[in-house]
Amino acid sequence: MNSYERYIGMINGRQVDCLPRIPILMHFAAEYINTSYANFASDHTVMFQANKALVLDFGFDQLDIMSDPWRETTAFGGQIEYLENTIPKCIYHPLADTKNLASLDKPNPVTSERLKTAILAIDAYKSFAWKKYSITGWVEGPIAEAVDLRGVENFLLDIYDDQMFCAELMDICTDVTVEFAAEQIKHGCDTIGMGDAIASQISAQTYEKLVLPREKRIIDAIHNNGGLARLHICGNINHLLPLIALLNVDILDCDWMVDMVKARKLLGSKVALAGNLDPVHEIMYSTPENIKRKSRKIYEQVGNPYLVNAGCEIPAGTPMENLRAFCEPIPMRI
Repeated sequence: MNSYERYIGMINGRQVDCLPRIPILMHFAAEYINTSYANFASDHTVMFQANKALVLDFGFDQLDIMSDPWRETTAFGGQIEYLENTIPKCIYHPLADTKNLASLDKPNPVTSERLKTAILAIDAYKSFAWKKYSITGWVEGPIAEAVDLRGVENFLLDIYDDQMFCAELMDICTDVTVEFAAEQIKHGCDTIGMGDAIASQISAQTYEKLVLPREKRIIDAIHNNGGLARLHICGNINHLLPLIALLNVDILDCDWMVDMVKARKLLGSKVALAGNLDPVHEIMYSTPENIKRKSRKIYEQVGNPYLVNAGCEIPAGTPMENLRAFCEPIPMRI
């Protein structure tokens, strides 16, 4: 059974040889091949080489294009600065000083520079390992991208005093996300991850009114284009779980503060849960024995379908033996 078969089998409720492992590795990936983060984020060939080395050397099951939240933002007209040791810095948010939505550039996944770079990475993954490993694309969710365009403080204030503007902006973001996701699936992705981190910072009522319908539209479009939908919201989403259960996601990433038992109860047995060891305290600064013990404990609590993942990105500087322990195969329980 190869990695792709293991991954798809688990999500579809079939018996597999061991739990699929899908750790998020970005800074670690760059460090692993002795390159700068600027190179990793800007050059699809570097991203490919780093992720290829990781799946071959550590034995996990997925290739992805995660590097930073600014791909779509630059396509809308934002500007970023690449940094040597961390994610790029956004130095110009297109809507920081205006609510003129007509001022935004129109992203095109075929011609916009950083969207095209993502597609080129996917093409490289497909040439290397088509249906041998899962290939996961990535998009920004509606509120995450709106915040990237407007700025966090501005947009959170807009939620209180101009929800019509918020809705119009998120509709534009959703349109772009749907198109970008479809292009990634066309080029070989079996899964599209959607990051919507800022959603953890708003109330359930605001999430239900403004975010949920747009996330649902994106997830439905991913399914209609033949992909699996994975939702990643960093932080504490316990208050959002009853609403997330309405989205029909295939995979839900759970950060370390999420109640996994509650997540399983609310989302049922058709959603693959992924997570949720604390990537710093329970992986980076832990021991191989504790990592293996705690990973198995989470699986015992939530059962199938389950994917081995940390709560979020595993940091650079994590000892090699700790990541190897995290990726050690865990047999599937029937």
